Amino acid sequence: MLFVFIGVVLIVLNLAGIGVVGTWNWQLFGDLWKFALPFFFAAVWWIWSDKSGLNKRREMARMEKKKTDRRKENLASLGMDTRARRKAQKQQR
Repeated sequence: MLFVFIGVVLIVLNLAGIGVVGTWNWQLFGDLWKFALPFFFAAVWWIWSDKSGLNKRREMARMEKKKTDRRKENLASLGMDTRARRKAQKQQR
């Protein structure tokens, strides 16, 4: 996502004519590669993260966290959250 953001910032700077980026041209064999490079890196990153299983591991960790949070919430609403009850009793003493 960072590479896409950098690419978009470069394009906006060029269109606004700000700084050195504002002088780059859009010709194929000119400075076009400078605009395309961050998007190329983003594509390479996404391909690598999919192939390596990074995205799947992150997704599984998020699902596991949701599951444990949901279980804790359900136990607390049923009044079966013994740890929270013990902690509250200790604080009252």
